[in-house]
Amino acid sequence: MFGKDKDKTDTGGLSPEGEKSDTRAAGADKVATPDASSAPAMDGDMSAPPLKPFSKKGTHALAKTTGASFRPEIPRRLVEIPGAPKRSDHMLELEDEANRLTVGRNICLSGEITACEKLVVEGRVEAMLTDAHTIEVAPSGYFKGNADVIEADINGYFEGSLVAKEILTIRNEGRINGSVRYGRIIIESGGEISGDMASLDQSNETPDGGE
Repeated sequence: MFGKDKDKTDTGGLSPEGEKSDTRAAGADKVATPDASSAPAMDGDMSAPPLKPFSKKGTHALAKTTGASFRPEIPRRLVEIPGAPKRSDHMLELEDEANRLTVGRNICLSGEITACEKLVVEGRVEAMLTDAHTIEVAPSGYFKGNADVIEADINGYFEGSLVAKEILTIRNEGRINGSVRYGRIIIESGGEISGDMASLDQSNETPDGGE
């Protein structure tokens, strides 16, 4: 009798198995409903990177990188090839070739020649040459007539009137017969002049008191 009443008083009317089942239920409730304070951070918070210690603005923004690098502007210039003739020199050569007249060995020419940069006589020419820069008579050339030029180079035969305002050169095979006026003259060994010859300075001088 007394033993049964003692057991009921100590357990409070619950059996040991009932106590175990109540304890498990309470533990299950704790696991199912965790505390909000111990919950992990939201997905949005986890995506933000930590602050960098050297960041001045203190933001979570990633450092911006620019793909284009700085390139200083270099003035463009034309590349000059060493040893190549300049354009201006080349153009002058073309102009000289265009204004050059060459009379070949088997050619005879007669008439009036004007605005000729250079006349090269290798054949026979009977003409009046005016407004020209240079006349060149080759050893096989023959010129008869009048020539008013800047420079004259005679290595053949010249007959007539010749005026060379700057320089007259007579080569070793050159022959001149007629009237010659020149600024300067060079006569190589073997060159000959027959006729009236005088420098332009002397021909322009007049004696004092002369009529």
